[in-house]
Amino acid sequence: VAGSSAPVAAPAAMETREPLRELCGALRAVLARIREGEPGEGREPFELPRFWDALGQTFKVTSQEATKLSLAFSRSPLTSAEANIKARLILLPIHFQDCRELSEDVQNAVLAAATVYYWLPKSKGTTLRKMVRDATAEVVEGMIQLTETILSAPLESLSQEQLISTGGVWEACEQASNLPRDNQAAVVTALAGCLGVVKDALEEMEHALVEGQDPYSDIMEDEELGFRGNRDTYWSEADRKLLGSCVGLMKASKACLKKVLGAVKAYGKTDSSDQIAQLDDLADIANEISPSVDELALSMYPPMNQLAVRLNVNTQEAFLMNFLNFCRTSHVCPPSEEGWVQFLTGAVDHNMNKIKNFTQGQL
Repeated sequence: VAGSSAPVAAPAAMETREPLRELCGALRAVLARIREGEPGEGREPFELPRFWDALGQTFKVTSQEATKLSLAFSRSPLTSAEANIKARLILLPIHFQDCRELSEDVQNAVLAAATVYYWLPKSKGTTLRKMVRDATAEVVEGMIQLTETILSAPLESLSQEQLISTGGVWEACEQASNLPRDNQAAVVTALAGCLGVVKDALEEMEHALVEGQDPYSDIMEDEELGFRGNRDTYWSEADRKLLGSCVGLMKASKACLKKVLGAVKAYGKTDSSDQIAQLDDLADIANEISPSVDELALSMYPPMNQLAVRLNVNTQEAFLMNFLNFCRTSHVCPPSEEGWVQFLTGAVDHNMNKIKNFTQGQL
């Protein structure tokens, strides 16, 4: 009834779900375009504040449409777990219509969010744009999951899976308020993530080293194989000498990321295209450092293959030197910061020379 604040009855026949199947297909097409498409450059003057306002509004509307869609397909009495959805609904003056109109509303909301994402040009920073792209894609993925959950559930029901899927869309839509607002903030976020990965790898290796000769001592012995007496679970004395320098290189990697992160926070700017591009390059190199540290750490566990360690170390050295050299020539490294760049360059060289001496027979 027009003017009523309560949802109308959920569709009763299976054929009413056909628009939802069409919606799933349309949303997947939008998702593919978000992941693969390119922005339009220079079509009109771009303003970041206007962009963020529009993105936040489209995400909010999408969240509301998810709530409407979810409740349109549920008529059972609300449990306490479902009360939050009802409370959210009461805040919105919504009149539920048929399934096709609901599907069109969802599709329009998602298309609006994708359109706003496409406003953001690469010239504002590829790191920033990737984060906005991922956030937008997560909203679309959440809506696809919700639609598929409704399609697979009995009519006029509100399953736990549907509740979880609805909440997932809400959470994805709320990301807009937490996204970095410019490329400097985006690169800070990216570098912090890389630093976290390296910290975890270093801590795990240091923990294994202090636990004793057997890094697998916390693993239960196998009932069929019996006691773990295989020396492949232990580091030899020669291995441990090499490990010390490898850990030193991992510590240098952590220090490099930490210092560059601090420099970007303090001196990073987005006033010119060159500054934005330099920040993106720092983020790109950092994204190579963190997985290479993981690869190095994995090769250090027994049975240690010293050739594999040496090859991984060479890769790590190349990334670190590139990172430090690029930082030194970028705008985030004024003369006052050159001292630590030189110091860390020396630290990388020192550990590399020791590793080369330990593994000279492997090449």
